[in-house]
Amino acid sequence: MVNFQLEDFVAGWIGGAASVIVGHPLDTVKARLQAGSGYGSTLSCIRTVYRRESVFGFFKGMSFPLASIAVYNSVVFGVFSNTQRFLSHHRCREPEAGPPHVLSDLLLASMVAGVVSVGLGAPVDLIKIRLQMQTQPFQEASLSLKPRVAALGDQPAYQGPVHCFATIVRTEGLAGLYRGASAMLLRDVPGYCLYFIPYVFLSDWITPEACAGPSPCAVWLAGGMAGAISWGTATPMDVVKSRLQADGVYVNKYRGVLDCISQSYQKEGLKVFFRGITVNAVRGFPMSAAMFLGYELSLQAIRGDHVVTSP
Repeated sequence: MVNFQLEDFVAGWIGGAASVIVGHPLDTVKARLQAGSGYGSTLSCIRTVYRRESVFGFFKGMSFPLASIAVYNSVVFGVFSNTQRFLSHHRCREPEAGPPHVLSDLLLASMVAGVVSVGLGAPVDLIKIRLQMQTQPFQEASLSLKPRVAALGDQPAYQGPVHCFATIVRTEGLAGLYRGASAMLLRDVPGYCLYFIPYVFLSDWITPEACAGPSPCAVWLAGGMAGAISWGTATPMDVVKSRLQADGVYVNKYRGVLDCISQSYQKEGLKVFFRGITVNAVRGFPMSAAMFLGYELSLQAIRGDHVVTSP
């Protein structure tokens, strides 16, 4: 019988908190580039946010992700590790006799983690995007804003994550919390496959055969590279997800994933789906490096191991 290991969830929570603190400033830049207007480039966006909102603008909406994404990553890493362990056990009754990592096991475990992540992460991501985007300047003419919306001027639509949550539920219902969930599913299922699988094989490849497990440096490097690969390739669907979730702060433009893709392509061409790819890849490295390092070192401390153990 396979033992369900709770420590994977605890270690995932610690790693998740570390990743939010490291990655949120660039996450704000990414959201503004993908769903906002008036930014010519990544550096232009950074300068504009800093000039208008100071350094605190980069941490807008971080309190909610810090409290919730840590739990979200806890579940993702716990589900992935326990699913992989379950599959390995049923594939080979004596796990020690078989290969440590089998691609099919990693692939299926990653897909399960991706599906679970959407159920938990869609409302968190929606609130984070709404808070990040509410100070984004909107062009009244191009968006055909109704007079009552335009009259709000520069006043923020939400006073904080709790108010944002309550407003969405009141105006859009519980289903409104899952706006963009289908795009998130299309992003996260392949995204987690390109997150966990490269990490496992890269950490194995970097680690010398004489070592019982990867060193913290190997974990940091493999985790960072896996994050850059995953976030870089997920950018097209991440653009669609961000636009769908930002839609509704002041006005509704899109009827769904296909409508968002169609409108975005017609107005801005194919290049729009790669907007923010540089930020995604650059942000993915330190954020994922912190995530995996926090996870692995926490797991090592909890288990009392002397070496880092891959998930």
